[in-house]
Amino acid sequence: MKTHVARWLFPGILLITYVCAFADTITDLPPAVIFPEKLHQEKLVKSTKLVGIDISDPVMKDKSDSIYSLIGRFYADQFRNFQDPQAPYFMFISKNANLAMGIGGLVRMRGWFDWSGSVPANGFSPYMITIPKDPSAKRKLDATPAGTGLFLTIMAHTPRLGHLKAYIEGNFDGYQHIGFKLKKAYVTLNDLTVGYATSTFCDPSALAPTIDGAGPNGKIDRTSVLIRYMRTFKERWTVGGSFEFPKSYIDAIDGQTKKCPDYVPDLAAMVQYQWDEGLSHIRLSGLLRVMSYRDLITSKNKNVVGWGAMVSGMWKVFNPLTLYASFSAGQGQASYQGDLAIGNYDLIGDYDMPGKMYAPTSYGITAGVKYNFLPNLFACAAFGNMRYCPKKHLNDSEYKQGLYGAVNLFWNITSRIQVGAEYLMGKRINFNGAHANANRVDALFQFSF
Repeated sequence: MKTHVARWLFPGILLITYVCAFADTITDLPPAVIFPEKLHQEKLVKSTKLVGIDISDPVMKDKSDSIYSLIGRFYADQFRNFQDPQAPYFMFISKNANLAMGIGGLVRMRGWFDWSGSVPANGFSPYMITIPKDPSAKRKLDATPAGTGLFLTIMAHTPRLGHLKAYIEGNFDGYQHIGFKLKKAYVTLNDLTVGYATSTFCDPSALAPTIDGAGPNGKIDRTSVLIRYMRTFKERWTVGGSFEFPKSYIDAIDGQTKKCPDYVPDLAAMVQYQWDEGLSHIRLSGLLRVMSYRDLITSKNKNVVGWGAMVSGMWKVFNPLTLYASFSAGQGQASYQGDLAIGNYDLIGDYDMPGKMYAPTSYGITAGVKYNFLPNLFACAAFGNMRYCPKKHLNDSEYKQGLYGAVNLFWNITSRIQVGAEYLMGKRINFNGAHANANRVDALFQFSF
């Protein structure tokens, strides 16, 4: 594993280090007053056009700071992903400036070229690399509007209710990657969130930015209908827990086992310490779940307890440089975890004991680095590793491990227009040692409104 890490990650880091050194020789800029990420966010908030009030009214001018502070809460999200939409370009404000409603979205176009083995999907997932390679699918040129989306948000602050946010988002990732489907729908009232939202077991901000929609294959990623309580203490500590409606993926064996409907909610929790205005944090997350199946040999229903644990974080080492990392492990949490979410790995059959199922062990690792040459120009390198470790495998051609690497460059032409280019490499390894690689270059054009 260490050899693979060095082979995949070090070239990307060396490339970024070289570009950093080159940038330092051609620029002589004073150090940034604030972090580049905060500067970009501030520009986005200030670019919002306010509708429904007379901005020239002296009373409303006095409230302008509180209005933009309200809009800024759009980014106060512990589960925000780099690829999530920006604050709406237009916001409708109430007369007392305590209520704002915005309708926004983004147009996202990705194009890519695969060679030396192609991945038959928009997202670059090592799990989907074919072994042996298909000689008829060595190269592929494609593009997609998948990720283009629309959203509606309502934000309010009143002395009686406190802070309220309602959010609905849908994007074109559905049928044939152009069908419209719901992505998120939730309401947050102070510390309570109810709805369809990112699982509490996830930490999207601990992932290095990528153009690829799939991202590093060792990540934890899940959206669930949930009830979550989360509270921040003294701006440093955040704790949260949730009941999440379950959905397990079980590999039942004909004539031996059968999947039963899920009836016990998944329990997820997290504790986080943050600093650097929230741009650095370390988080510990946990998951506990119960999955049911029917033993057709003994004609009995049985339950299996699954669990997961993850330590993750991001560290603003100094103003331009940010590091990202996560490590997850568990049994029966595969549907939350990178590559394995594609298959049915939460419960699998125990071939030594017909009629019995168990939760296999799996591990996921992600790592990344980001460097800002300028507030609107930055490069990233990302690495992922996913390992599947059952007690015994039935088929030698079954997935055992996947490796993922990405190196990219992003340029924010304006606060609302972003372009980028990326090189991706992936490798799949089966239990019999057979393996195959795939390569991809992709490009991005994105407009947020």
